[in-house]
Order: sequence, then C-alpha cells, then structure tokens
Amino acid sequence: MKLNAGYQSMRRLSSYVMASVLSAIAMVLLVIVTLDAVGAVIDGVDDIGNKYTFSQVVIYVALTLPARIYEHIPMASLIGCLVGLGVLANNSELVVMRSAGISLLRIVWFVSRPILMLIFLGALLGEFVVPYTDQYAESRRMVLKGGESSQETNIGIWNKEGNEYMHFNAVYPGGVLFGVTRYEFDDEHRLQRASFSERATYQGDHWLEERGVITRFLDDKVETGEFTTRLWDSKLSPELLYLIILPPESLAIRSLYDYTEYLEGQGQDASKYQLEFWRKALQPVTIVSLVLIAISFVFGPLRQVTMGYRIFAGVLVGLVFSTAQDLLGPASVVFGFPPLLAVVIPALVCAAVGLILLRRAA
Repeated sequence: MKLNAGYQSMRRLSSYVMASVLSAIAMVLLVIVTLDAVGAVIDGVDDIGNKYTFSQVVIYVALTLPARIYEHIPMASLIGCLVGLGVLANNSELVVMRSAGISLLRIVWFVSRPILMLIFLGALLGEFVVPYTDQYAESRRMVLKGGESSQETNIGIWNKEGNEYMHFNAVYPGGVLFGVTRYEFDDEHRLQRASFSERATYQGDHWLEERGVITRFLDDKVETGEFTTRLWDSKLSPELLYLIILPPESLAIRSLYDYTEYLEGQGQDASKYQLEFWRKALQPVTIVSLVLIAISFVFGPLRQVTMGYRIFAGVLVGLVFSTAQDLLGPASVVFGFPPLLAVVIPALVCAAVGLILLRRAA
C-alpha cells in the first residue's frame, strides 16, 4: 500500500511539473509567434498590388503559421522552461521537492517528459504540415501577385538545369506553369535559343508548352518563330517544383535530402540545403540542449532572481545560440567544413554548460 501511495504521489507530482512547464512553453510560443506574425503582416504590405490585397497578406501569414510555430519551438522551450520552473522555484516548490528526497535527476526527468512530447509534435509538424501549408501559401501568393503571361523576371522563380536557365512567373500545384521563359546556352556560355510560352503542363514524363515564341541565335542571323504547342523534355517534375519555390526551412527532411541529390547531380551548390537538413534532423538535440541549460540555470545561477530576469536570461541565451548557428552556417559554406558541425557545435556547448551547472547543483 505504501509503495502504491508513493507511486501515485510521484505520478501526481510529475503531472504537476509537466503541466507547469507545458503551459509556460505554450504561453511563450503564443507570444513569440504572434509577434512574428504581426511583423510578417507589416513586411507584406510592401508586396500589395494587383489582386494581392491586404486581406490576402493576412491569409498568407495565417497559412505560414505552422512554419512559424515549428521555427520557434526551440526558443519557446528554453524560455518556457525558465518560466515554468521559475514559478515553482519562486513558490519554494522545488525546495520542498528536494527536501522530500526527490533527486535533481528525477526532476530533470519530470521536465523532459513534456519536452519529448513537444519534440515529437514538432517533428510531425515540420515533416507533414509545414511543407504543404507553405507550398499552398507560396503558390497562392505568386498567382495573386500576377504576371502569369508576362515576361517580367522580378516575380516568380528561377531554375537551372545543365546549360539551360528557366524562369517561371507562377507555379500552380499539380504541374502547371505560367509565363515560362527559357534561355539555352552552349558549352562556351553563348546564348543559342530564348523562348517564352504562356503556359506549360506536366504530361507524366515531359512538359507541353503552349502559345509561345522562340528566338534562335545563329552565327550570322537571328530567327524568330511562334508555336502553338511544343514538347519540352526536362528532369524537372512537379515534386521538384515545389522544392524550388519553397525556401529550405519550409521543406521536409526527406525533401531536403532528395533536392540536395538533385542539385549535386546538376553540378549546383547544395550547401544551404545540406545545412537546413542537419538543422531539422538535429532539432531534437538542439531543444534538449537548450532545455538542459534552462534547468541548470533555475537550479544554479538563477535560483533566487525575479521572473523578469529569468526571461531576459532566456532570451539572451537563445539569441546567442541562434546567432552562433547563423554565423557558423555561412562559415561552413565559405570555409568548406561540414554543415553538420555548424549545427552540432552550439548544441554541444549548451549541453555541456547545462550538464556542468547541473552537476554543481546536485
């Protein structure tokens, strides 16, 4: 009976700590994402034009909310743990737990349980929700901003395949392109052909261009012609298209890996996609390292400070961490060291500091 009562008490205590930490993380995440979304709406006002009105800007930002949530989970975990455990520390509840014989390691496990749940939910969000919501948001924005039949290149996207450069004004889901401009060069980088077609649709293993003009640059003259339809053989597929229109941070881990292979096969630089691949693959390590340093701060140097100071410390650590990753990422491209190190080094430093402080507090 005593063992059963002790088990029930420990379970209730674990649930209480879990609820305190989760509610704090949810509150912090709500604040960060709201501020980010408001800033995105303000930035989007500059893009208003044609059918892309202010209400469409708001819809676009709303569609990208899953990506913003996923992006800010590590920072919210850090500050949320500082806030949640800080409340328990200010109420002397952590002191009571330690006095009752609950080890620091067990308290760390209490906090780790909701964090593991958050990591799992974040992984599901990043792999199965963000790629599709961001793809729909970007395709919708490109269409509303216009330019479907225009040869302007200030909108839309560029792609390179071999000696050919392509520009698409708008990309519809399901393999439909509008405003397709193609520039074909020879091995000496001399322009051979330039063409523009109003539309291209994917036919399973090739594209069919419709209503276009083509210009051929010969040695002694220039020829211009028109075509109603034209076959276009390309390795570009609707699956690869959505990888092109999205920034690396919006892609799933498996898509980042596949697109890296595609770029390397085309002889293009894939370093930023490799970097984002490791950032996403190792996000659980990042979150755990930040949570470790948050727990160590509450039991160590931030044991008896105000809540405002804890939040300030959490924001400061988060900014230092993100800045370190942002600096090491481009440095890995410039100096040629593996992008994996750019992600792992800041996480390992945080984890090491957290473990050292926890060992001293034990």
